[in-house]
Amino acid sequence: MDFSLDPQTTELRERTKRFIAEQVIPLESELDHHAHGPSETLRNELIARAKKAGLLTPHASIEFGGLGLSHVAKAVIFEEAGYSCLGPTALNIAAPDEGNIHLMEAVANAEQKERWLRPQVQGLTRSCFAMTEPPPGAGSDPAMLMTTATPDGEDYLINGRKWFITGADGADYAIIMARLENTAPNSADAKSSGPAATMFLADMKQTGIELVRNMDALDQCFTGGHGVIDFKNLRVPAKDILGKLGEGFRYAQIRLAPARLTHCMRWLGQARRAQDIALQYAIKRTAFGMPLSQHEGVGFMLADNDMDLQTARLHTLHTAWLLDQGEKCNYESSRAKVVCSEAEWRVVDRCVQILGGQGVTGETPIMRIFTDMRAFRIYDGPSEVHRWSMARKLVKAAQDNQ
Repeated sequence: MDFSLDPQTTELRERTKRFIAEQVIPLESELDHHAHGPSETLRNELIARAKKAGLLTPHASIEFGGLGLSHVAKAVIFEEAGYSCLGPTALNIAAPDEGNIHLMEAVANAEQKERWLRPQVQGLTRSCFAMTEPPPGAGSDPAMLMTTATPDGEDYLINGRKWFITGADGADYAIIMARLENTAPNSADAKSSGPAATMFLADMKQTGIELVRNMDALDQCFTGGHGVIDFKNLRVPAKDILGKLGEGFRYAQIRLAPARLTHCMRWLGQARRAQDIALQYAIKRTAFGMPLSQHEGVGFMLADNDMDLQTARLHTLHTAWLLDQGEKCNYESSRAKVVCSEAEWRVVDRCVQILGGQGVTGETPIMRIFTDMRAFRIYDGPSEVHRWSMARKLVKAAQDNQ
């Protein structure tokens, strides 16, 4: 594996780094009055700046206005963007839009791409991915999907409740996962006990969709926050099915494997930011007659942070390289997600400890990074679910080799 960067990626990394430092970080104070993420006004300003800098939606294909980055190049650029909590929003690579753009490019037909994808790549629209449901519905176990899609002539009527739907407030369209009760599970769904699932595309501003409320959450970095949505006889034409009937779970894997990895990329930038702040603080702050950095306990934490950052980076690059080779990487993306989310969390937690009282206030960005990052170990699959999935695959492989 050769992780050396070509001149174009190196130049793009440096340009992204400068953009974040000069154009994005100065706007971070604008978040102070928004409990549910950057406002639409702030997002529009960030999008305009990234577009002017030639950095908007770099992961999208060249055909639709992106830069067509490889997975390895994304790992490099997304880390730089993630150095600011607003960086992913500015570059239009924040969740859930980044993952939805990838899914739409892979699955949507030509008409759907022109209607929903192209304006999204241009930063003109936002989207949400409506999968998670309140109990007893789907969470970590997608086979518990309760939202239904019932045929009605040439249309489908969708009914159900979703929650934790990131970006729902203000989203222009939704990708909705619903089950077809009369459709037998296909091969992609055979491992689950639930009915086959299908993805539907729907404009959010129409009869049958209600944003019930926004949920208060630890994080404040996603435009639109996390919403609760009711679907009440939402009428979706058959032409707005994303892909094929009954293939929803398979398409979810197309979206989730790279999306887990891009989370690792973005949060690596935030963890590195926290380490940089903690390192400078430890150099300048004195206690007991010497700088904190000369105290062994603090020095060990800084060293452990460096090791965790490099571990996370190598796991990210390795999995990205495999994806670039055409591998499916479901196992590897699970492993990277667990390793990176826990390593990056340890980094930020240590940084809070190094700053002491400063670390638990808004005097530095570390408190916001801390609260934003905690959910990383939960969304796109809790660490425990990924470990369980990995263990089953390890055991099966060992049994098959006996």
